[in-house]
Amino acid sequence: MLPKPFCRALGLGAFTIVLASGAAFASSHKEAPFITSLPKADGADFYMFNSYEKGRQGYVTLIADYIPLQDPNGGPNFGPIDPEVLYRINIDNSGAGQNNLTFEFQFQRKEADVAIPVGGKMVAIPLINAGVIKAGDNSKLNVHEFYKVNVYRGGDAVRGGEQALTSKKDGTTSFEKPVDNIGVKSIPDYKAYADQYIYEVNIPGCNSGTGKVFVGQRKDPFSVNLGEVFDLANLKDPLGNPDQNKNSLAGKNITSFILEVPAACIAFSNHVIGAWTTALMPRGRVGNQSFLPKSKEGKEKENESDWVQVSRLGMPLVNELVIGLKDKDKFNASEPKNDAQFIDYVTNPTFPELVGILFASAGVKAPNVFPRADLVQVFLTGIPGLNANGAAAEMLRLNVTTPVKAAADQKPLGVIDGDVAGFPNGRRPGDDIVDITLRVAMGKLLPLSQAPSGQLTFTDGAFVDASKFDSVFPYLRAPLAGDPQPMAVVPTTGSNIP
Repeated sequence: MLPKPFCRALGLGAFTIVLASGAAFASSHKEAPFITSLPKADGADFYMFNSYEKGRQGYVTLIADYIPLQDPNGGPNFGPIDPEVLYRINIDNSGAGQNNLTFEFQFQRKEADVAIPVGGKMVAIPLINAGVIKAGDNSKLNVHEFYKVNVYRGGDAVRGGEQALTSKKDGTTSFEKPVDNIGVKSIPDYKAYADQYIYEVNIPGCNSGTGKVFVGQRKDPFSVNLGEVFDLANLKDPLGNPDQNKNSLAGKNITSFILEVPAACIAFSNHVIGAWTTALMPRGRVGNQSFLPKSKEGKEKENESDWVQVSRLGMPLVNELVIGLKDKDKFNASEPKNDAQFIDYVTNPTFPELVGILFASAGVKAPNVFPRADLVQVFLTGIPGLNANGAAAEMLRLNVTTPVKAAADQKPLGVIDGDVAGFPNGRRPGDDIVDITLRVAMGKLLPLSQAPSGQLTFTDGAFVDASKFDSVFPYLRAPLAGDPQPMAVVPTTGSNIP
């Protein structure tokens, strides 16, 4: 049992995830107006947890998801990564709200120019593959995507000061991404094929062990009943069975950047790290938008290219449900150390008020405690005694010394159900973010006098838990196949065949 003050603070902190004027629960899919025009730079989800794979104690797994809402059959080009986007996982281990350590992924696309003979000429094929692809043999693959992972240390990442992760096996700095899951005829055993692109890596400046990295398409891990929630929380039975409705993302894939690193290499003396993801693009690609920092003038060095940040994600649901519509693009371009500018969205939340209005006929009432100074502590500084970490800044925080729970022992409601290894002390794939935030938003952990509806078991009905994921790296499961049917047998006779 957690101490009451701690529980109360935690409930309020989790509550900040759903503070906003809209009732949409896709963790950060298409969450701001401008990012909808840049889907390849759209950070959709972020997970950070103490690794619970057997034999990997003392490691932290970070999962950054981009390019949301991928239809598995979205060929012929599926979801290629943009070589002109810098995908970053930023870590603050000093409590300053600034990235002390940054892992940056940058991609290069190479076309094999596969051609076949047609009428005496070799002609380039129009597809990504010319035959079956399998583990150990991608000779029929027409498009290859390679990436490099650079590490920056000591504050804001500056081009030119990076060091590259290297393969433990052969020392290379170039890693290949598996092609997306075209279908069972093209890739009969996708898991075996993709698993060969899990790399064990050496991390510059880290002497506490080797890490792992994988970048590739995965089945979207987020679970939510989008249709009903987007329709003004038109939930058929919001207090009923937590597994009553479909997961609207069950048929979608996503592109995941998955990195496992020794905790000792990213955490300092207080054992707490804050982290968030970003995506940067050349200013020439996005223009001088009003919410972006002003262009730098007088650049002379090549490594001072003017990259601008267009996506940001730390805690789930923040930009969707915390930040007001007019500031969503601004939030995506901002840094955690400057989050004081968004404080009103935390101290005076609107989402509980909307829930109270929408379900007033059922007697539902929003908590009535203003300003929410306690939310500022949990949302912006961390929870005392668990994952507090310095200056006020919005980040996903994790205490790397918290004992892990095996998958079978994890509770999907995380800390509010007594599982301190779960959200909001980091975030595991099996943590049911939507149900946590619905319940705590309405005051589950507040005194009854302040939250008369706080003990109601709100749910969107799209259940998730650790059993829906693997218990070993990379944790997220293989993507859904674009064509899941068994290999077709072409008829050799018939009325339409001469």
